Amino acid sequence: MFKTHQESNHTTLAKSLAEKVREFVDEQIVPNESLLSKDKNIAFLLHSGLISKARSAGLWGLFHPLPYGGKIASLEDYLLVAEQEGRTEFSPTIFGSDTTLDAHMLFKFGSDEIRENFLEPLVSGTAIPSYGMTEPGRSGSIPALITTSAQLSNGNWVINGRKWFISNIDRATFTTVLARTADNGESLNKSLSMIIVPTDTPGFKIERQIRIMGSDLSQGEISFVNVKVPEQNLLGMCGSGTFLMSQRLGLGRLLRSMSWLALAQRCMDLMGARINSERGKIARLPEKQLIRQHFVNVYEAIASARELIRLAAKSIDAQFPNDIEINVAKLAASRALCIASDSAIQLYGAEGISELTPLSGISRIARASRILDGTAEALVSSTGRRLINFYKENQAYQFI
Repeated sequence: MFKTHQESNHTTLAKSLAEKVREFVDEQIVPNESLLSKDKNIAFLLHSGLISKARSAGLWGLFHPLPYGGKIASLEDYLLVAEQEGRTEFSPTIFGSDTTLDAHMLFKFGSDEIRENFLEPLVSGTAIPSYGMTEPGRSGSIPALITTSAQLSNGNWVINGRKWFISNIDRATFTTVLARTADNGESLNKSLSMIIVPTDTPGFKIERQIRIMGSDLSQGEISFVNVKVPEQNLLGMCGSGTFLMSQRLGLGRLLRSMSWLALAQRCMDLMGARINSERGKIARLPEKQLIRQHFVNVYEAIASARELIRLAAKSIDAQFPNDIEINVAKLAASRALCIASDSAIQLYGAEGISELTPLSGISRIARASRILDGTAEALVSSTGRRLINFYKENQAYQFI
């Protein structure tokens, strides 16, 4: 199908922005990676300075909602930019891409008051979001196990419970909390809601930071003890929590997948640099068949994941999200990153598992990718069931 003139213009803009982002990453972020990964105080100052530079260059929040400063209209076009933004693990904060999901959720489902109080500060850079779903001792992928409660009393939601593995919690200014707002007798589709809680609200507490594979990745556990927030902090409708979860997961999985794809491409670039370096030539790496096999495996995984992500993005852009395509894209992106990071580390040897390269940090993300936003096993099981059920009523699956 041919693109319209307007669609072509949007894609041209995305390509132009992607080039600018790539240049910014190569010149401003990559040279500072070692400092960003070592000292948290230095990293904070560097992040702040780089965020300011990204804003000044017009490269911050590129996929925020268009009425709130975003510059890219479609998720498919954003893929071109995301695979440049995400080539270093430090980019999400610097380019504001780690706020994109919350920005779209607040824009799509938030009231005018929520947009004013939370979305506008978010896109201006004065507010930082987080999301509380998973609870200690319970599977985050099973909404029926949610026990955090929110009761309406005198115009306020009173929230009690605990959440953990909350991203950005050490710097977040508000948290969107998934809580039970109805008795257990109510159906699951009507018993959960999402409520926005400023982190300076009395009764809100960061219980601890949780290190991930030996590294501080701003994950933590939080508690709510009689936390009171206004009734109007409800996101969407009361009881719409499971629906909002599905909306958040679909977009969130693709945004993460784009970031993982970018890191996989970074690994492939590092492989190419190593193989063709003087050390690589001395070791005759370009001539070795197993090295070539590594390269082909990585390329195949990235190219496959990229096309699957693009197809899934088109379904979301068309407002007919296809869960099968989204889930398979997430699985493919995770697989591509795992293959690419492992292959790159193998080529770099001891340096690959040290702080001398960015590969050790990327490998942590690769391993986590098989768990975040739904474990690989859960997605394979649910997607396989959907495909099998499809054939109960159909004879052929149309890949168009």
